Amino acid sequence: METAYTYVADLLSEVTIPENGILSRTLHNDERVKVLVFGFAPGQELSAHTAPMPALLYFAQGEATLTLGGDTRPARPGTLVQMAPMVEHGIRAETPVVMLLVLVKNPPR
Repeated sequence: METAYTYVADLLSEVTIPENGILSRTLHNDERVKVLVFGFAPGQELSAHTAPMPALLYFAQGEATLTLGGDTRPARPGTLVQMAPMVEHGIRAETPVVMLLVLVKNPPR
């Protein structure tokens, strides 16, 4: 029997921060939402890109510099970002970072 929820007791234990690079792991994926956790080594960067769907970023550990549209913003534990579809964004890890990404595949109309 499939459960109707995803439970993660400790988000930080769900991803290993690599010595060099970026790792990601899918925690949940269905027709409405995809949830991933990322581990960034210091100095690693996801260059500016867009997503065709709404997204949320939540920073659980570390410090990063975000580009959001034409703005630059700091991220640290507790930072939450909501983005509309097609907002250009990028992430540069200043320290080891753990970040949660939620992609809303079929937003209500």
